Amino acid sequence: MAVSISVVLLLVILVVIFLRSGKLKISHAVVCGLLGFYLAGSSLAPDIHHGLASAAEVVSSVRP
Repeated sequence: MAVSISVVLLLVILVVIFLRSGKLKISHAVVCGLLGFYLAGSSLAPDIHHGLASAAEVVSSVRP
């Protein structure tokens, strides 16, 4: 568990750096994909899912 959380944090930091630099290459996209898979397998996955579902519900309830 501790190893996967540290890997997730490392990947989050790398993704933020890549996005801030403005250059997203193939290697950067692979890191972003790995971040997604590690987050899906971590203990944060249910919280992320509920947060995204709540945000989608709020957005869908807004009437233009």
